[in-house]
Amino acid sequence: MSRIKRRALVATGAAFALAPAIVRAQKKYDPGVTDKEIKLGHTNPYSGPLSAYGVIGKGITAYWNMVNDQGGINGRKIDFITYDDGFQPPKTVEMVRKLVEDDQVFAIYQLLGTPTNTVVQKYLNQKKVPQLFVATGASKWGNPKEFPWTMGWQPDYATEAAIYAKHIMANHPKAKVAMLYQNDDSGKDYLNGFIAGFGKDKDKFLIKTASYEVTDPTVDSQIIQLKDSGADVFFNDAAPKAAAQAIRKVADLGWKPAHYLANVAASVASTLKPAGLDNSKDIITAAYLKDPTDPQWATAPDFLEWKAWMEKYLPQGNMSDASYTYAYSVSATMRHVLTECGDNLTRANLMKQAASMHDLVVPILLPGIKINTSPTDFYPIQSVQLARFDGETWKLFGEVLSSESS
Repeated sequence: MSRIKRRALVATGAAFALAPAIVRAQKKYDPGVTDKEIKLGHTNPYSGPLSAYGVIGKGITAYWNMVNDQGGINGRKIDFITYDDGFQPPKTVEMVRKLVEDDQVFAIYQLLGTPTNTVVQKYLNQKKVPQLFVATGASKWGNPKEFPWTMGWQPDYATEAAIYAKHIMANHPKAKVAMLYQNDDSGKDYLNGFIAGFGKDKDKFLIKTASYEVTDPTVDSQIIQLKDSGADVFFNDAAPKAAAQAIRKVADLGWKPAHYLANVAASVASTLKPAGLDNSKDIITAAYLKDPTDPQWATAPDFLEWKAWMEKYLPQGNMSDASYTYAYSVSATMRHVLTECGDNLTRANLMKQAASMHDLVVPILLPGIKINTSPTDFYPIQSVQLARFDGETWKLFGEVLSSESS
């Protein structure tokens, strides 16, 4: 296993002060928990410019429906409350306050987006409400010293981008690199990680960057700028809609750079098909989950389990959309943590269990990738494997690459 050294974690330690709890017959509950149910809160962009991610919320809802049909968790059904925030931070604030203060949820789970999570992070930490397994890879979600109630899940963007930079230097030593990125904290995380990956050679390799807003109707002008820079390598850090536009425009211009695509837009259904499968051929991304279009997983037990779940609970869902595999895997992680809580369902114990995962394997993770956390490490998944699109599916290559928590 290869290792790419990452930045030192900003965290040093996180103390979880046990919150006041009601004790009845050895049971400890915080708001959102009874003998019969556990309430989880969530927001998602079911509408707006990032509505392609709405299938994640639909997938999570279907997952908890399955869990409830199987008897729930330790006898308690999951009441999963999800609202549409349209990827508008002010709306997220409104919805999260409603979830915490009116719906009285036990925890906020899988809230999607870097700017949307950012605007509620301080509020949730002040309220001591878990903000667990957020649907964003910004590196800020791994800071237990300052924000002990917030934890990420997927590989962080800075590490992913650094891996692309290392691969570019090794395979394109004379490359001129251009990068498109989303103009928010997530995009800047990717940009900073990309620059860090090039190290002292950053000015030699990275010759042009262009940002876009999620509300921009197209990214055509940015792609024209990047092509005109003379770059022969392109890093496409964008959400699915903009990423697909970028892929199409690259093809329309006759530009043929080595093309790297951020994992957040690597869905065949949401990005590559709209962009054109032929246009997407030979794009490289970093994967940590089994892609549903990859035939090598057709007989894998966890993939068959996922497929059966899709057929029963999401019969109208697109089997080639990786957002559904993501929803299934991250929800399996939350199921594990809630199960480990037993009857001690305090918010403090939920965070304690989330920070105590050791070599956990959940369905759909790639072989060799495991989940590990500790009171000082709030980055659950820190490994990826590169994959190349062959015109039909992603083909994995090379070793599993991991970052060091040091």
